[in-house]
Amino acid sequence: MARAGMRVALCARRKDRLEKLAAEIRSAGGQASVHPLDVTDATGLRWMVDEVLGQWGRIDVLVNNAGRGLAATFEQTTAEEFRALLELNVLAVFTGTQAVLPVMRRQGKGHIINVSSMVGRRGVPYRAAYSATKFALGGLSETLRVELAGTGIMVSLVYPVGTLTEFHEAEPQKIPWRPVGPMQTAERVARAILRCVRRPRPEVYPYWPARILAALSVVAPRLVDLGMRRVLR
Repeated sequence: MARAGMRVALCARRKDRLEKLAAEIRSAGGQASVHPLDVTDATGLRWMVDEVLGQWGRIDVLVNNAGRGLAATFEQTTAEEFRALLELNVLAVFTGTQAVLPVMRRQGKGHIINVSSMVGRRGVPYRAAYSATKFALGGLSETLRVELAGTGIMVSLVYPVGTLTEFHEAEPQKIPWRPVGPMQTAERVARAILRCVRRPRPEVYPYWPARILAALSVVAPRLVDLGMRRVLR
């Protein structure tokens, strides 16, 4: 996005990584601001919005990308673990979006981009809680998209397949787990998101064959169940 000429406000917990990325952007001639915080902190999110407005005067695009997983059977998953996933994967998106919507309404323009997962289209065994949060994100985004029709504010939902990041190394694992199915780079997902910024669409599939799985899950769920069992075996 910075290479495309956008000013980028960076938000995550680890300040050192944010500063390194901001330095790379600035050295390439771009503009970046750093906002280290935990996105489950609603007050912190509002402060960030105020800081960005104070610096640049507007917010055109919000990318809700933070998330965490859990590898466990349904029965191994505790209510506390489920609540923690909901707090980050769903409620942080909810509060972050609510923080920027008044700004975008005043502007008469804006774009909310929520990064889901293909497990938010088709549940995967040993990912019950994580899948549920991503399905919730889909419902949230679809509803918001209709409510905002005619306001100039767009809502897009991104459905990546497995992505090569630290995600699986960092998530709690109660069962042995390795990613299954196709994998893609974070850069590929980022390019798909940038294309969506330039040409807004309701749904984005960075790995296009995933659309087939999304359709099959609706028209032939038993067939997909069988395929899932074979892949996991």
